Amino acid sequence: QVQLVESGGGLVQAGGSLRLSCAASGRTNSRYIMGWFRQPPGKEREFVAVIAPGGGTTYYADSVKGRFTISGDNTKNTVYLQMNSLKPEDTAVYYCAVGGTYYRGTYSPTSDWGPGTQVTVSS
Repeated sequence: QVQLVESGGGLVQAGGSLRLSCAASGRTNSRYIMGWFRQPPGKEREFVAVIAPGGGTTYYADSVKGRFTISGDNTKNTVYLQMNSLKPEDTAVYYCAVGGTYYRGTYSPTSDWGPGTQVTVSS
């Protein structure tokens, strides 16, 4: 019973940067892990990144390693995604998620999906 609202998406040229934010409300828990998924046009939703409550442990999909950075503020129930060196392949609707478990590349959140935020990267 957590509500999620993503923001910060937009249209950028290849090589540019964006910073996404996700605010959680409702039955939040500061001990929940938090993360990001994305859904490119015509494709399935895919894992992007996840962060532990303390912020010291993070995991990323291979496709974004070295370019994206996840961070969070559990006190404010907020998670961020700094995206640098954006590529056209990064074009997608980005969704945040909270709770659940992560194990070797698979993040299974317990939250429902929010509306997402559109990221479009032009060539």
